[in-house]
Amino acid sequence: MALYMAAASVLAGVESRQGSLKGLVYSSSFQNVKPLYALVCETQRYAAVLDAVIASAGLLRAEKKLRPHLARVLVYELLLGKGFRGGGGRWKALLGRHQARLKAELARLKVQRGVSRNEDLLEEGSRPGAASQVPRYVRVNTLKTCLEDAIDYFKRQGFSYQGRASSLADLQALKGKHFLLDPLLPDLLVFPAQTDLHEHPLYHAGHLVLQDKASCLPAMLLAPPPGSQVIDACAAPGNKTSHLAALLKNQGKIFAFDLDAKRLASMATLLARAGVSCCMLAEHDFLAVSPADQRYARVQYILLDPSCSGSGMPSRQLEEPEAGRPSEERLRALAGFQLRALCHALTFPSLQRLVYSTCSLCQEENEDVVRDALQQSSGAFRLAPVLPSWPHRGLSTFPGAEHCLRASPDTTLTGGFFIAVIERAEVPSSAPQDKIPAPDCVPSRKPWPKPPGSSVCCTTLFWCCRKLGASLLQPQGW
Repeated sequence: MALYMAAASVLAGVESRQGSLKGLVYSSSFQNVKPLYALVCETQRYAAVLDAVIASAGLLRAEKKLRPHLARVLVYELLLGKGFRGGGGRWKALLGRHQARLKAELARLKVQRGVSRNEDLLEEGSRPGAASQVPRYVRVNTLKTCLEDAIDYFKRQGFSYQGRASSLADLQALKGKHFLLDPLLPDLLVFPAQTDLHEHPLYHAGHLVLQDKASCLPAMLLAPPPGSQVIDACAAPGNKTSHLAALLKNQGKIFAFDLDAKRLASMATLLARAGVSCCMLAEHDFLAVSPADQRYARVQYILLDPSCSGSGMPSRQLEEPEAGRPSEERLRALAGFQLRALCHALTFPSLQRLVYSTCSLCQEENEDVVRDALQQSSGAFRLAPVLPSWPHRGLSTFPGAEHCLRASPDTTLTGGFFIAVIERAEVPSSAPQDKIPAPDCVPSRKPWPKPPGSSVCCTTLFWCCRKLGASLLQPQGW
């Protein structure tokens, strides 16, 4: 079966340092990456156990043509997984000849270690921790549907709606086909951990967005009213951008920047599927965007979610359970870029509110960056106190840091995250305030100039170049 060969190839690539586990999965020729990723992660997690069982059973001595990485994948499916998929083909027949011996060796290993469960055979660092128990959060895309319709659809599929949760304990207790409405975010549904909705028809239709709760907070806390102009400074992959568009009700403008052409192309597809029609995508370095440019004179809101170490991402913790803290050299480089980006964002003349966020747990990328940027703003900006009941606050490294928010699987049942909401201390005299539309006004939609050799694609306002690999949008021609 192709799935098992692909998984073995990825494991061999990881061992020979050809790339990261996730990178090798997504660059694989195997089409359905979701089951491949899950199989590779679980096989890797149990690698030491599988190798011990394979060696004790003499499997590779008996089957000399069977390669070690493929043997590991097949034995995982036989002993620890859900059984061979698609009938198993010749692999099921091959392993069937050794099934009794393999099961006996697994039982013997449990007796030797004095455990009864498969998970107890794992080393401490490889056991599933809080990251694996984070619920499945599903944001209802209000550009395409409403909360009530989404709930009704799930109920018709046999799910049981339990109403709005009142505490984190309610979310932790979710099991089976029960789901809840999040107690904080009004359009966020919560399902039990490991619920897989990647093949759900509402997800494919853009009615649902599979997005961690912590990742939904930046747009919610920025809270741009319909008619506003917003910059999404480091926009790809685009879930936060689509959330901003939903909050704007597609009324206003989002200027979305990112340097990676491939990520922007994927983002354009995501936004089109989500029904976003108020977003301008640009393959451009945000640091090179001039705050004096009149196109951004009315931008009052900026979302800045820059590149970071990703140390808080549950997927990283599950892939690399023993991965340590990023190197000091990498942290210095990341924090330097993050500080430059934040200081640059604070120079936009009409800016009133900014959200800075990362999926990092490191102080150097979070509190330290915010502290230094506020110091350099010379009192023009301050931290806004938000969500006073949120249980996990910023580290007490400078006065006011408690206004920042942190998130983690242990404390908030989310991925690891950091958020700071920064607001202007006073209205800038140089900003054209009299020309800024009121929040309830919808500005007229004048079409942007179309650069030569490009075309408008679908209803989403982004430009797609005809030549594959070319820039999505040429900022010089705006």
